[in-house]
Amino acid sequence: MADRANIVQEIRDRIIAEPEVILEDRDLMRALIAANERAMGANIVDLRGIAMERLEARLDRLEDTHRSVIAAAYENLAGTNQVHRAILRMLDPTGFEDFLRNLAGEVAHILRVDAVRLVLETRETDPDPALERLGDVLCVAEPGFVETYMAGGRPAPARPVVLRQTLPGAESIYGRTGDWIRSESALRLDLGDGRLPGMLALGAEDPHQFRPNQGTDLLTFFGGVFERAMRRWLA
Repeated sequence: MADRANIVQEIRDRIIAEPEVILEDRDLMRALIAANERAMGANIVDLRGIAMERLEARLDRLEDTHRSVIAAAYENLAGTNQVHRAILRMLDPTGFEDFLRNLAGEVAHILRVDAVRLVLETRETDPDPALERLGDVLCVAEPGFVETYMAGGRPAPARPVVLRQTLPGAESIYGRTGDWIRSESALRLDLGDGRLPGMLALGAEDPHQFRPNQGTDLLTFFGGVFERAMRRWLA
């Protein structure tokens, strides 16, 4: 009994000397409040205990929100760095053919997509033999194709970036790989006055990599840089 009394006295002295130790321990505070409620009996409502429970629930929600905001900030930062690295790599080549092949190679790898296709509208009926060498990244289409493809057959206002799962007919862009491309980002390209529009399609095997509820700011920026680079090449 004497040893127990000494231990109790030691704990009491420690608590008096450092009360914040208990106040900062949520589990310990919860145990003390529960003991207090049991001591008061079942017929007494402890408003302080109820208020503390509500404050704890609110604190938990705030902590969850805080973690979500931090996670979103890190994700946005990582996405920004990824797009910046892709743009820098895209601007490295000094020849147009290398520029396009690099697009389907290292740039696609940095962006973590499985296919990249550049679609150019043309009124020419005879294909340019030089374009056939770039068939794995470049395809030509009739005027109006870009508008129709990005709208997906639905009457909708024109948007610079469309995120979605691939639609029937995607093989006209992705070729043989169209069988396993499940989601895509379609970027509308303004190639300058007097030129037909173009489109840059980023395809992914993962059906959920590109979704309509995702933000498009970074892809819009990437598309803006790409179309300016294309204007210089076409000039």
